[in-house]
Amino acid sequence: MDEKLYKKMKHIGACSLVLGIVTIAVAVGTGVIMIINGARLIAHKSESLF
Repeated sequence: MDEKLYKKMKHIGACSLVLGIVTIAVAVGTGVIMIINGARLIAHKSESLF
């Protein structure tokens, strides 16, 4: 395999790995925020009914 192509593939693989980790972190963060907001809505719903 050509050395230049190998280096390019290595760089693309590293970028893909970093983007995957960032995507997972954002997804987990968004999920936690949604859970917290849902819990707050449930807590305030019982207060507003009475």
